[in-house]
Amino acid sequence: MSSERTEVQVRSGTEADLEALTDLYNHYVRETAITFDTAPFTPVERRPWLLSHPVDGPYRLMVATAAGEDGGPGTGRDGVLGYATSSPYRTRPAYATSVETTVYVAPDAGRRGIGSLLYRALFEALRGEDLHRAYAAVTLPNPASVRLHERFGYRHVGTHREAGRKFGRYWDVAWFEKEL
Repeated sequence: MSSERTEVQVRSGTEADLEALTDLYNHYVRETAITFDTAPFTPVERRPWLLSHPVDGPYRLMVATAAGEDGGPGTGRDGVLGYATSSPYRTRPAYATSVETTVYVAPDAGRRGIGSLLYRALFEALRGEDLHRAYAAVTLPNPASVRLHERFGYRHVGTHREAGRKFGRYWDVAWFEKEL
């Protein structure tokens, strides 16, 4: 029996999520300029990315899943509604207290508050970490992402004009900053 409103669980990502997360990301690689990756990944190629986000520390992976048919959390492709990460902002040691954050929501799960649930869980998980700033890059135009970041206290700090070329055109990238 299905209800009108799907229960959503947000938890740390695991290796069991790898295929679904790769599929979700590959949608954005193939169909949008939201990411500047241009070739889809295999789960094997994406595994180091997943492993770079442990369950503790400043680099996290939070996954939103829908309740499965058995009432438990969904674990298949259809169960993953999105994910959020905090990753190194830059590799040099002085940047260690800064992270870059991102959110990807399954194309059929938009406008349901999944991005907000993910960011809330991510920032809660990061509370107490030795972090000072979070940064986010948004390929323009993307009004939904701009609204999400502003809702979570990010402020626009600059735009790189025509920073990347994908699908035969150049795209601007807006940078946002949030105090942690």
